[in-house]
Amino acid sequence: MNILVLCTGNSARSILLESIFNRDSNGRFTAYSAGSTPSGKVHPQSLTLLADKGYATEGLSSQSWDDFAGPDAPQMNIVITVCDSAAAETCPLWPQTGDTPPVQAHWGIPDPAAATEPDWAQAFETAYAALAAKAAALMALPLEDMDRADLKTALNKIADV
Repeated sequence: MNILVLCTGNSARSILLESIFNRDSNGRFTAYSAGSTPSGKVHPQSLTLLADKGYATEGLSSQSWDDFAGPDAPQMNIVITVCDSAAAETCPLWPQTGDTPPVQAHWGIPDPAAATEPDWAQAFETAYAALAAKAAALMALPLEDMDRADLKTALNKIADV
């Protein structure tokens, strides 16, 4: 199952969730991340936190969601936005195209990159903990037994985890 994690800058939250799914799902998911206006680089604290937790960081990049909209892009089953609409961030909207568009969900997480540098470690750890809890909830679902409506309902409930 392919998951695309979207944010605006694709430097922190989306990178963290992509990494969590790719390592912790034991091959059940293949995750990608992208941004509507990518920063062009992964936030250094994202890389530090992931490396400290034993995640591979090579190959992580800040890229445009346009990379996943073309005909040669992997077909996505789930698209999750992680921007923080409560902080007035504009969340990207994934177009509903194709015969089977992906199930979409919004898991708003405050942007740790918005913290001042002395507070990065704590802000990124807080974001990581919230994302890891949501990812664990999704990975625990019996996806093989769920239809699209059930999956959408479950994804929306996970937003509150």
